[in-house]
Amino acid sequence: MAEILLVEDDAELSQLVVRRLTDAGYQVRHVTDGERALEAVEELIPDLVLLDLMLPRIDGLEVCRRLRSSHPALYVIMLTAKTSEIDRVVGLEVGADDYVTKPFSLEELVARIRSALRRVSLSDQKPDDSGKPIKVGELEIDPVRREVRAEGSLVHLTVREFDLLLFLARQPDRPFTRLQLLADVWDIHYEGYDRTVDSHVQRLRAKIEVDPAQPRYVRTVWGVGYKLSSEDPA
Repeated sequence: MAEILLVEDDAELSQLVVRRLTDAGYQVRHVTDGERALEAVEELIPDLVLLDLMLPRIDGLEVCRRLRSSHPALYVIMLTAKTSEIDRVVGLEVGADDYVTKPFSLEELVARIRSALRRVSLSDQKPDDSGKPIKVGELEIDPVRREVRAEGSLVHLTVREFDLLLFLARQPDRPFTRLQLLADVWDIHYEGYDRTVDSHVQRLRAKIEVDPAQPRYVRTVWGVGYKLSSEDPA
């Protein structure tokens, strides 16, 4: 039974979310501020964190930054009442794997959580024919161990960053649109989350590229989207 940490200071909303997730078969622990959230993660090591952006004591952005530093593979979905593009992008840039804007459907939230936990469980699956390491230049991706090495050094990626890189690496030199990546990597089948892809690409480049401003691997295909290149830049 997966364990979820809900970090939300709205009592009425929290009650609804806890009840729905419990009905869906999850164990849920609820805390109401950022400081308690950090403590609870160390106590529980949950499978997933639902993290409100606006919190007392320590806000959600800072909590997410600290979680990414101490638990890079922990799956984080941010919850927020803010709807502006900049707020959504900032939340993703500090390390959130997904983003849900209030008011949201409880059924949509459960669907997002199920999709996220399926991805997290990939690390526990046995090797198969598709589990052979992929090597592109000085980049090596191990689908079984879910490890990435760049220039021989281990790179710590979030669940979603790894999924994005692995998806591109399995079809090198093929460009994908943002909508295709949203569908295949995020399991999101509607528009409005294009910047989610851009934010994750920027974070991925910062971790695997020698010069993120002149990427060797994850390249922009203008007018289309992104691809993983198997060729050295000209």
